[in-house]
Order: sequence, then structure tokens, then C-alpha cells
Amino acid sequence: MTTIAVVRKDGYVAIAADTMTKWGTGKETAEYVVNNHKTFKVRDTVVAITGNTTFKAIFADYFARPKVEARFDSVHNIFKTWQTMHAVLKEAYFLNAGTGSDDPVESTRVDVLLANKHGIFGVAAHRTVQEFSKYYAFGSGADYAMGALFATYKDKNRDAEDLAKLAVEAAAEFNDGTGLPLTSYRIKLLKP
Repeated sequence: MTTIAVVRKDGYVAIAADTMTKWGTGKETAEYVVNNHKTFKVRDTVVAITGNTTFKAIFADYFARPKVEARFDSVHNIFKTWQTMHAVLKEAYFLNAGTGSDDPVESTRVDVLLANKHGIFGVAAHRTVQEFSKYYAFGSGADYAMGALFATYKDKNRDAEDLAKLAVEAAAEFNDGTGLPLTSYRIKLLKP
């Protein structure tokens, strides 16, 4: 369980994530878990992950491989990056890509948000890639995060990072699978 959010506003993008992990009725907060961050960097891109916490280590390891050619500058290039990664996840990391009978393709089993100088993007479990014009959120508290973003996005006193933080804070207030503190990053867009 988690909440992650991305925002694009006034020439900047921001990404934020909570730090709590939940296993059934138990929760592991940042007070007890040192490696609690749900974000990591791949060159100039910040990646935030929902889903099983094992994926943070898997993705970080995969993208650190010397021959991995990851591109995050467009929807098409992110899709190609994810397709290549999915095949490696199944073989080298033992991804259980089992699908339901009505699933059109195998699932990578995580939803991911990306923020970089090119924009804000999301990759859903079935490798649907979207570029967002304003904001988006994934995770168990996404409904609360999206509501907070909808209500405050036009506030001229709030920048992209303020909004991304607010989204995760709202989710932490109302969703039992989201917990503070949070992590956030702010990046200047190449083309506002």
C-alpha cells in the first residue's frame, strides 16, 4: 500500500511518495524501516513505485545494469523501455506475471510514476504509458490525492512540489495504507 503523486505546473514538475509499507493489518513506518523510500533516480528521472516493496530493489538493480538502455523522454520510448524490462524481470528476477483470463497482456504487477525534464508520466501494471498534463496519483490513497490536487491545482500560491506533497499528505490523513513522512523532488522542465 502506498500513495505516489506527480504534478506539472509553471515550468516545473514534482513527484512525491509516502514512506510506509503495509503487510495485511501490519504497518512498517519510516520510524522502524531505514530503506523506506519508494522513489529512486535513473539518471535525470525520478521513479516512484507502488506495489510490493521488492520491486524497488528489483527496478533499482535492473536500471543499474551497464547494458540497460532506458529512455524516459516520450511515451513511446518509455513503453519500449518497459517492454524490454518486463522480459528481463520474468527471466532474471522471477517475476510471476500471471494474468487473469480476461487480461489482454501479462502484468508487470506495479504502477509507476516518472518525473523528469521532459514531463510527468505513468506506467500502469499492463504497461499502459501515459503522459500527464497537470497531475496524477497511483496507490491505495490515490483517490484522496487526486481530490486534493483537483481542489488546489489552480491556487497560484502553490507550486508543483507543494501540490505533490499536499496530495500525499491528504492521502496519509485518510488512507490507512499511506504514511508520513514523505519524499519529494522538484525538476525544471526542458520545455515549459
